[in-house]
Amino acid sequence: MVSAAKPASNTGQIRLGMVGGGQGAFIGAVHRLAARLDGHYELVAGALSSDPDRARASGAELGLEPERSYASYQEMAKAEAKREDGIEAVSIVTPNHMHFPVAKAFLAAGIHVICDKPLTSTLADARKLATLARKSDRLFVLTHNYTGYPMIRQAREMVAKGKLGAIRLVQAEYVQDWLTEPEEKSGNKQAEWRTDPAQSGAGGCIGDIGTHAWNLASFVSGLETVSLAADLDRFVDGRRLDDNAHIMLRFRAVGKDKPAKGMLWSSQVAPGNENGLKLRVYGTKGGLEWQQEHPNQLWFTAFGQPKQLLTRGGAGAGEAAQRVTRIPPGHPEGYLEGFANIYTEAATAIRAKRKKNGKIPKGVIFPDVEDGLLGMRFIEACVKSSKKNAAWVRL
Repeated sequence: MVSAAKPASNTGQIRLGMVGGGQGAFIGAVHRLAARLDGHYELVAGALSSDPDRARASGAELGLEPERSYASYQEMAKAEAKREDGIEAVSIVTPNHMHFPVAKAFLAAGIHVICDKPLTSTLADARKLATLARKSDRLFVLTHNYTGYPMIRQAREMVAKGKLGAIRLVQAEYVQDWLTEPEEKSGNKQAEWRTDPAQSGAGGCIGDIGTHAWNLASFVSGLETVSLAADLDRFVDGRRLDDNAHIMLRFRAVGKDKPAKGMLWSSQVAPGNENGLKLRVYGTKGGLEWQQEHPNQLWFTAFGQPKQLLTRGGAGAGEAAQRVTRIPPGHPEGYLEGFANIYTEAATAIRAKRKKNGKIPKGVIFPDVEDGLLGMRFIEACVKSSKKNAAWVRL
């Protein structure tokens, strides 16, 4: 393993690099904004495109020094690992099929990895990457950004403390409409790679947004999926990957004969839906409801009692929500702030790693390579089940 660059200090800004996310890329800009929001990172290097000219132009637009705007991720990993002021962490915002080789190169260079989801494009690569990450002493952070929302942290805390009792039902939904027509044939690059099996992997809609819904259901409920039955569709003629999914879920039993059950609907062909991520969790004592388009609100109903509206920063918000809240009640926090919370949690962990035998503080939460591996198993199981006419498949 190549020695990692020397940390600036235990408290200074984290030197960040980025692979992908150049001109015309949506998610790269989101990651850069999230990393800057709380002032923990400084973007100092990048291999921002597989096209060398575009990579240089993108680096110039972002103010990178010319010698640190690289033509390839391989060159970047080797060069930055040798620099006294080299990057400490890399943000990977490429199409899915590049996650594995890029992450592998930077882990080998002794650099922390912050990677967009899903973990890889294939389960085989996910297993290899998980093995590499476990053997490395570097952090691997997966940006399932919705786990950073304060009221999602609130919901998770309430479930863990038994406010809902034993969990019986989990309903997750993530629906959009932007692929209702064959957008991938119109020159839309975001649609092109997301509907291309060679770049996206075996899952289309289920890999792009379905994994977010499933991850959120697991994160809040604390339950482990045992098996599922998935019905995947390609409603748009000529589309090569799924654009709609209906999935039934069975979770690890909460009692000898009473396993928890769930349903997940994921779609990118549902007109009238922009980014409709919703979660409902019901137990023996009560239920919770949350919608991403109203992220600062969480509905809680104790059985037999009136429904209560809990708000971020309000009287009902617990410690888990408050520690990832920035501004007073009534001022909305949402998508960018949720992303930023993952980056900030990662920054806390990276600073802990700067110290010899440093321990990550209690309460710091971020999705990691194990969550990514589970997500890839989920995608593979959905595809396998659908090919068998929605037969039940164990994860």
